[in-house]
Amino acid sequence: MIVIKNGRIHDAVHEEPYTGDILVEDTMIQAVGSHLDIPEGAEIIDAEGMDVYPGFVEAHCHLGLEEYGIGYEGMDINELNDAVTPQMRGIDSINPLDPTFEKAVMAGVTCVGTGPGSANVLGGTFTAIKTVGHCVDDMIVRDPVAMKCAFGENPKNCYKDKSIYTRMTTASKLREALFKARDYQARKEAAGGDVLKMPAYDFKMESLLPVINREMPLKAHAHRADDMLTAIRIAKEFNVKLTLEHCTEGHLIADKLAAENYPLAVGPTLTHATKFELRNKSFKTPGILANAGCQVSIITDSPVIPQEYLPMVAGLAVKAGMKPFDALKAITINPARHLGIEDRVGSLEVGKDADIVIMNGSAFDSLTEAVHVLVNGKLVK
Repeated sequence: MIVIKNGRIHDAVHEEPYTGDILVEDTMIQAVGSHLDIPEGAEIIDAEGMDVYPGFVEAHCHLGLEEYGIGYEGMDINELNDAVTPQMRGIDSINPLDPTFEKAVMAGVTCVGTGPGSANVLGGTFTAIKTVGHCVDDMIVRDPVAMKCAFGENPKNCYKDKSIYTRMTTASKLREALFKARDYQARKEAAGGDVLKMPAYDFKMESLLPVINREMPLKAHAHRADDMLTAIRIAKEFNVKLTLEHCTEGHLIADKLAAENYPLAVGPTLTHATKFELRNKSFKTPGILANAGCQVSIITDSPVIPQEYLPMVAGLAVKAGMKPFDALKAITINPARHLGIEDRVGSLEVGKDADIVIMNGSAFDSLTEAVHVLVNGKLVK
């Protein structure tokens, strides 16, 4: 049992921080409030003068799939033999022993949504995991959380000599896969359990059934405004769930995105504009979208930006005009909602996982350090 005493609590629920205590028992938060009774034998962490946050959450990264300091032999992020690979599972490429995990958790990033890259029209499933552990199966919060798909330049550049030359082709391949999955499901249902009438097993189509049945969203890589709108168009055509990832030009269509009300993950912004479709990137984007009423998460897209700098890039969004509370939610409860794991992580509330970060100042200050980090109720720093 651990009691965090007298910290300045930023719970991601109330806009204003307050001084209080947090009682942790086993893996969960048991109480949050002022002057809590301290159970006998409890370990006490004196947080007076320090800021206490929920463990930071990343909605979209590739942690563990593109390894640190290795090069191409550590690249397990994109399957480049086929542009349509929904049967891939990001969890099968994650190396939890990669040093990027320790860097992440030491900075207070305790949970991430990680999975395949954006080379393919359909790349496979993302998973939500904690950043502490040696066995990925023991780190899972929820698997799968989404089916990765991609629009824009990446599929074109990766497959321009094989099968994709325009944005029209990318969209058509996604539509074709969804049409086939819908037809495959209809044939299975029509068979009524009769094995002799069932369609031949199709691994790709089976992998898309949770999308067709609205059990998990498409996770759409889209930088340009038109690519975001294409993703929305297709999601509506097939009545599937959708989250929009990167949203580099989101500020150009903020009102439209607010009206559509899909979860948005914005970033990575702390990088050079290496492609034409990134020319409008700005740290003003998350603030503009939040002000318009959108659910905004800020992302590193690690390793594009190292995972440990997630709170720092949220601070840069604040510097560019984002409200501090919106920025806090963008790296805590909003990404938890984005991933469908808000019942477990993203805020300091009774009954949630005891993922807690105690810092020697504001999380948005690049000079601030995480003094203590708890994951699942265990002190890891």
